[in-house]
Amino acid sequence: MNENRIRDVRILEAQTLLSPEAMAEAVPTTDRAAETVLRGREEAQRIIRREDDRFLVVVGPCSIHEPESALEYASRLAELRERYADRMCIVMRVYFEKPRTTVGWRGLIVDPGLDGTSDIARGLRMARELLVKVNEMGLPAGSEMLDPIVPQYTSDLVSWASIGARTTESQTHREMASGLSMPVGFKNATDGDVQIAVNAIVSSRQSHSFIGITREGRACIMQTLGNPDTFLILRGGRGGTNYDRESVTHSVAMMKKAGMRPSIVIDCSHGNSQKMPENQIGVLHETIRLRNDSVSPLTALCGCMIESYIETGAQPITADPDDLKYGLSITDPCLGWDMTASALAEAYKLLGERSVAKPVSVAKPESVAAKGGAAK
Repeated sequence: MNENRIRDVRILEAQTLLSPEAMAEAVPTTDRAAETVLRGREEAQRIIRREDDRFLVVVGPCSIHEPESALEYASRLAELRERYADRMCIVMRVYFEKPRTTVGWRGLIVDPGLDGTSDIARGLRMARELLVKVNEMGLPAGSEMLDPIVPQYTSDLVSWASIGARTTESQTHREMASGLSMPVGFKNATDGDVQIAVNAIVSSRQSHSFIGITREGRACIMQTLGNPDTFLILRGGRGGTNYDRESVTHSVAMMKKAGMRPSIVIDCSHGNSQKMPENQIGVLHETIRLRNDSVSPLTALCGCMIESYIETGAQPITADPDDLKYGLSITDPCLGWDMTASALAEAYKLLGERSVAKPVSVAKPESVAAKGGAAK
């Protein structure tokens, strides 16, 4: 029998890839970066559990396509993280994978050259190198988890994660989230359905068994403990926004009905901004005002996400990547740096107007040595 007739008939090529362990050895973390990861995870975890009254802000480019400008952005954001640390926990949005409704650029990991060559080995290395540098600035990183294999290569450098609107209903992603070492947010569906995300949270908090790969790259059966630090992200939908009082109150009721203490992060972009980057400022400030109201359901509002870059707006990918404008998104339009800094300064002031609860101090995590190395 000719096996070529029944196996891999539509596979053009299979390229060997370094194992996650070999990639980590090629691009190792540092003590400074590992400490940032651990501290970022602990801070995000305490906020999601509502043990820390500070406001979580996950802010950064819609997607990373240009490491140089991403690092310049990170250096600016690291200063604001330190400046506003008593009322905010700032995490940089560092997204390397992009889900597409049909087709399009799928992110730095899949296509780092922006040329369709799909040099994934190079993309994974670039992603790890950038994550190490961002964390070395003392700035924790947050990222979307899309491909179920990629976290083995990058998650030891990620403090906060999200599951996107297109994959929240996926059993594969719910299982993956149940084993991730950091807090994970599930977005409501693109049509605005919140129940799908609530169901995902319930599922991801349970133990799961599924097929995966080890750090050495061998096929294995993964058995997870379940992730208690999963939460809801409201990102609006085709029907409109969902960051208003009524929408938040309804989402809180859904989470309580499912048997969980609600924690909600508002995505200021996507459906909530109607794809207009400047609208994110209003969403951020209104979310804080609602939270300041201190009416019981609204205390579940623990943070916001913002799409922000050096320049405002977006640009199409050009035939020659050298023609792209520096610091300008090639995916969703982003808020520029000046407006971002101004919006965060105003948010800091608004957070100071909340009189009911006081910020809770965050203890420093144990040293990396005491932990036995960075968590995966």
